Parts: sequence; C-alpha cells; structure tokens
Amino acid sequence: MGSSWFLMWILLLGLLGTRVYGLGVNWGTQATHKLPPKTVVQMLKDNGVQKVKLFDSDRTTMSALAGSGIEVMVAIPNDQLAAMNDYKRAQDFVKRNVSIYNFNGGVNIKYVAVGNEPFLTSYNGTFVNLTFPALQNIQNALNEADLGDSIKATVPLNADIYNSPDDQPYPSAGRFRTDISDVMTQIVQFLNKNNAPFTVNIYPFLSLYGNDNFPINYAFFDGASQPIVDKATGIQYTNVFDANFDTLVSALKAVGFGQMPIIVGEVGWPTDGDKSATIDYAYRFYNGLLPRLASNRGTPLRPGFIEVYLFGLLDEDAKSIAPGNFERHWGIFRYDGQPKFALDFTGQGQNKLPVGAQNVQYQPSKWCMFNPNAKDLSKLADNINYACTFSDCTALGYGSSCNVLDANGNASYAFNMYFQVQNQDPMACNFQGLAMVTSQNLSQGTCNFMIQIASAASLVRSLLLSLAFVTVLTLFML
Repeated sequence: MGSSWFLMWILLLGLLGTRVYGLGVNWGTQATHKLPPKTVVQMLKDNGVQKVKLFDSDRTTMSALAGSGIEVMVAIPNDQLAAMNDYKRAQDFVKRNVSIYNFNGGVNIKYVAVGNEPFLTSYNGTFVNLTFPALQNIQNALNEADLGDSIKATVPLNADIYNSPDDQPYPSAGRFRTDISDVMTQIVQFLNKNNAPFTVNIYPFLSLYGNDNFPINYAFFDGASQPIVDKATGIQYTNVFDANFDTLVSALKAVGFGQMPIIVGEVGWPTDGDKSATIDYAYRFYNGLLPRLASNRGTPLRPGFIEVYLFGLLDEDAKSIAPGNFERHWGIFRYDGQPKFALDFTGQGQNKLPVGAQNVQYQPSKWCMFNPNAKDLSKLADNINYACTFSDCTALGYGSSCNVLDANGNASYAFNMYFQVQNQDPMACNFQGLAMVTSQNLSQGTCNFMIQIASAASLVRSLLLSLAFVTVLTLFML
C-alpha cells in the first residue's frame, strides 16, 4: 500500500508540474450590452480562471467578485492619474476601492494598476509626468492602510517603452526608450523598493498587423523556420514573444534590476477586424502559448514561471478602434459569453470548448435588413455611415468575417447592428424607408448577424408586455 501511494504521489507531482498555475484574464467592460457581472464571475469559476485584471473598480463588478476567491487587479484609468497626484485623493481611492473589500468573504485584491499603458507614444507624453507620482501615492496609501504587504501598486505598460538600437537589433541590447528613460528608472526603483512587480503588455499580433514583411510563423510558438540569432549571446529566438520579453529583461538589467519580477498583463490574439485577426490564428496562438506557460520554460533570459493575464475575456463592441478594427474582437468569448474556439486553460492540450456564460437572455429573434423595395437610394451611404457610427461595423472591413457581403448585405449588416444596439426599437429600423424588420436570420457563411443580449430595460419592457398580455387574456376569459 505504501509504495502504491508513493507512486500516486509522484504521478500527481508530475501532472501538477504541467499545468498553467495562476492564469489570469483581462475583463474589459466597454460594451453596449454587458453580461451581468455575476454571470461573468461564474463563467470564470467554471473555467478554473484564478485571476482577473480589471480596467476600473466598478462597484457592481467588485460585488460580484466578493467571496469568489478569484485574485483581482483593480485599476485606475489614465484620466484619473492627475487626481492621484493629490495624496488625499489617493488615500480616498484606496479607502473606497480597496480597503472596503478587505474583509473575510470580500474581494481578493492583489494589485492596483496605476494607469493603462500611459507611456504609449501615441499619447505624446500626456501622462509621463503624472504616472510616477500617482504610483507613489497609491502604494504609500496602501502601506498606510496596512495593506502594502499583500497588495502592490504596479503600472501596466506597453512593450513600446523599450527597444533595441538599430545597430544592435536583438534582445540583449534592450533599453528603455530614451525619452522616458529617467522616469522608467525611477518607477523601477520604486517598484523594487516595495517588492512590486513590473507589468508589461506584449502583443505578437501587432508585430504582424500592418506589416506584410513580418515572418508570420515568428508570431506563434510552433517554430519559425529561420530563428533570429542574438549576436551578443548566440541565443536563437523562434518567436517574437520570447524576443520581446527578453528585450525587457535586458532593459531592466541595464538600470540595475535584471531580476525584477515581471507580469505579462496582456497577451492574446483577436479574431476579427483584420485579415490576420482570425479564429484559426487565435486557436494557433493560444494552443502554442498555453502549453508553453504550463511547461514553466520561461524565456532564454528568464527561465521559469511567468505570471500571465490573457487578453481578453469578452469582445467589447464599444471600444475605441483608433488602433484598428480588431480592438473590439480580442475576446476568447463572444460578446454574449459563448466560446469562439476550443482550448485548454491548463495548457495540457486537451482542447474543448470553454464553458460559456449560462442563462443568457437575448432580445427576440428579429433582424433589421435593407428594404428591397426602397426607391430613393440617394441617402443610403449616409444612413449606413450613421448606423456604423453608433454601432459596431468592424466585421465589414477588409479581411474580416463579413467582408464577403454584397452592397445590400453591407447595408443590412449595418442597419441590424444599430437596431440591436437600440434594443430592437422599431424606430431604429427605418433609415428613411431604407430598412425593414424581418424574422429571417440574415447570417451567411462566416458573417453572423447578431441578436444582442437583452438589456435590463428591454427585459423589463418584455415583462410588462407579458403581464399586459396575461391581464388582457384574463379579462377576456372573464
């Protein structure tokens, strides 16, 4: 019996060594119709997700996470960084958004994200002088509230904060961007002083996006045919994730903190909105990334465990598309919490569809389509533009899932998206006589004409209509 138990224990240790521990996901909520937070939390639990990174500290979200045991990173949006330069405001933030949940059965907060990629070059330095003081104030406020030992402030930063010089384009030559080198050194020193991690967002997809000359296999984990060799170390890099991560390791080493803990705050692959944003590519990416994480191989310059938050959990139809149409399609799950493709969160390659959101309420099976009997088409373009301004038409773009539609199909798609956003209000399917409501599902091929989630308002309206019908029916029977 003793030897049998010993063998079982050894087997168990072997299995445990090949699982992705502490895998996190990003839960964004920039959607016109949001799933109930409790539904999302249950979905996280059903899929064994142990950590979640938020982009704010919304009360309804936090209340839903209470008692779940899920580890949480709350966030301070960039537009609040200036306010956090006032220490009293920082204290108030910690009191209202962190301390209040610090009780038995509360929210398991581990990190406070101070800003979100505040040093992006596209921001033209707007947040450069605001981020470090905000970071200091938040961590000091956490320390003052006796939470600093268990909750750390960090700054999720985009990978564009570091690079390698043109004459040494390899990871070992990585340095922080010259325009932010001083403030990055201060941030790193402060993080180290408080035993807080460095957080970076890495997107292999963006290396491929808009660059037809980028070697596509290098964006994935199944082996590039021609590895890139770091001439200073002789290390061969077969994927851009490892090369990017090690460029950061070198940048940290250059300022004296080469062993600082690093969290990958965002990494993932979008599924629509660009020719390279496809479900097949997303499947390929995650089925390379997750086994890599489970193996605890790390990267050449940082072997071992890497803490990672996948980006993201759900599609968000109200996100800005300034970076590209793909921004609204990062979810592993669709807008309604249903899975897009098979994967294994444990990284063991036992792929199956993740558990989707349960008991989702949808609007009725009605669509808005182009009216084939419309006579005056002179204002068709203006009406399509209007519909797409106030809804999500990114699937119509080049290389996207609905790029195969004809002109009438494009109009129908745009009209339907607006109709669904407006909770199927009949007045939202007119467009100066160019549209009409139909009970026929207009979806074709890869193009899905969605039925939107029922909002709280539409559910109340449906309930009232049902009650009114029952009342009329009762009176009739009397």
